[in-house]
Amino acid sequence: MPDPMVGHERMEAVKVRETYSDDLVKVKEFRGETYLCVRREALPRVIELLKNDPDLQYDYFSECLGVDYSAWNHERDFEERFEVVYNLMSLKHASRIFVKVGVDDGQRVPTIKHIFLGAEYPEREVWDLFGIVFEGNEQTQRFLLPDDWVGFPLRKEYPLGGEDVLFDKGTRGPAVEDLSMPHAGESFEGKTGTEDVSGR
Repeated sequence: MPDPMVGHERMEAVKVRETYSDDLVKVKEFRGETYLCVRREALPRVIELLKNDPDLQYDYFSECLGVDYSAWNHERDFEERFEVVYNLMSLKHASRIFVKVGVDDGQRVPTIKHIFLGAEYPEREVWDLFGIVFEGNEQTQRFLLPDDWVGFPLRKEYPLGGEDVLFDKGTRGPAVEDLSMPHAGESFEGKTGTEDVSGR
């Protein structure tokens, strides 16, 4: 089924603009997908509108993810360092919409777990890996990482590797490249799947 449209514009954008005109920062079309960029404080009411409007019925929560744009030197949708992106599906229209908000360190994103229960754990993952706090879904301990982990590994300033990994109770393990072994299909000196590696 085609995406719901009003003239040449997505119906979702029209309805959000009509209902919450001050909260819609911009509508972005990119590679066939539509992104509604909204003010952080307005996130729950925009999500509720998309879910409950009978013409839209975005009633399936797909995912929530974080993005760190601190090293991005191209055009941006928000001035804030991070973005949180919600991916929703309308089963009525077989259509997808993305809702984005910008957030800086020290700011909070209102949770939508009371609208979509499935958002609770993805929001906790974003907190654990990026350090973005969701108001109403705060955590007191790590979710994916060990309790004594320092930092947020998906931030751009986090080291990419090359150092020993600090494990629980202060023990250290080898860096990834210390254990890396060539495998079939991996390219060495311009060759792929060499006989020495693959046995072919």
